[in-house]
Amino acid sequence: MLAGCGARAGDGQPAAASAGPSCVDTSGSTVKLGFLNSLTGGMAISEKTVSNVLHMAADEINAGGGILGKKIEYVQEDGATDWPTFAEKAGKLLTQDCVAAIFGGWTSSSRKAVKPVVEKHNGLFFYPVQYEGLEASPNIYYTGATTNQQIIPAMDFLASKGVKRLFLAGSDYVFPRTANAIIKLYAAKLGIEIVGEEYVPLDKDDWTSQVAKIVAAKPDFIFNTINGSSNVGFIKAYYDAGLKAATTPIISVSIAEEEAPAMGHEVTGHYASWNYFQSLKTPTNPKFIQSWKAYPNSSGVTSDPMEAAYISLYLYKALVEAAGSFDVDKVNAAARSKPITFDAPEGTVTLNGENHHISKPGHIGQINAQNQFDIVWSSGKFIEPDPFLKGYDWFPAATRDQLVKSAG
Repeated sequence: MLAGCGARAGDGQPAAASAGPSCVDTSGSTVKLGFLNSLTGGMAISEKTVSNVLHMAADEINAGGGILGKKIEYVQEDGATDWPTFAEKAGKLLTQDCVAAIFGGWTSSSRKAVKPVVEKHNGLFFYPVQYEGLEASPNIYYTGATTNQQIIPAMDFLASKGVKRLFLAGSDYVFPRTANAIIKLYAAKLGIEIVGEEYVPLDKDDWTSQVAKIVAAKPDFIFNTINGSSNVGFIKAYYDAGLKAATTPIISVSIAEEEAPAMGHEVTGHYASWNYFQSLKTPTNPKFIQSWKAYPNSSGVTSDPMEAAYISLYLYKALVEAAGSFDVDKVNAAARSKPITFDAPEGTVTLNGENHHISKPGHIGQINAQNQFDIVWSSGKFIEPDPFLKGYDWFPAATRDQLVKSAG
């Protein structure tokens, strides 16, 4: 029933999507949206909260009159930390549930599983988590950070701390491997030596032998690109090996306020690079925190990925209202024709209508005894998204092309 569009991402901007017949019905008083999150499996530790905040945003929008006067009817699906399941559920949401857009995912593997499905059916997918960049699609909107908004600020922070020896620890899938390839290039520019690089599969928790290599390498810092519950095993092995934040601190890009107290060890003194922290002082953040704490099934703390998910639903509302339509091609045309902004808890974000990413500030937080983050470094301004790193002279075009190809 839904025609394939045959769209492909270009270098730095999405290709044009092709319109096709759709089973989406907006003739009534509601519009269906799909929420696709891992509610089971290793990524549930992070994704349940993203799912819940999407529900909160939908309830808020409905209380305010909905989108184009239509209330949101959401269909929740479980990706189960399984990438074929993400693809299957995305297809179901588009062709059986007839949703106008899908929101969710966390890992790059989940996004890459959904990408060909939404491109085939000319659907929309709003992805809320930081990732490795090197992608743009007419059918995906990226409300988490791309590389130059999280990885590069983290490296700038490390350079400002005088770090000379860095160890890379990651989960064994596309995001950590691609991110670390970029880190190694920028580290060479900054004069930072990479003294080791280790990976463990996403569904494995034993980091004992890999942490032993960290001990032997004696790095100044560990750059952690581990995702999900595997972080628990990493932190356990780290402390079992006698490592301490005072001498061998960790900077993470997937541990936030939600995950910090779930690590099984005190993680005070370690760092994370995000675009939003609960401790961030903006005019809009207190209301967001208050609303979340009062919401049923709330975890009680806010975090970057959940804030980016919250942004995604409001950006969709703004896009549809700018287009005056739920039609995908009209939504994309509206994104290109006028600035689309949202007063988010992290500050006022602006959508780039060509590459479908948003401007974001960069912040480094240090974990305190309350498992909150004291902000110790900031970019000082919103960073425009550059998913293909075209503006960085240390990132050769040939390397970009190779990484795009290898990332699939």
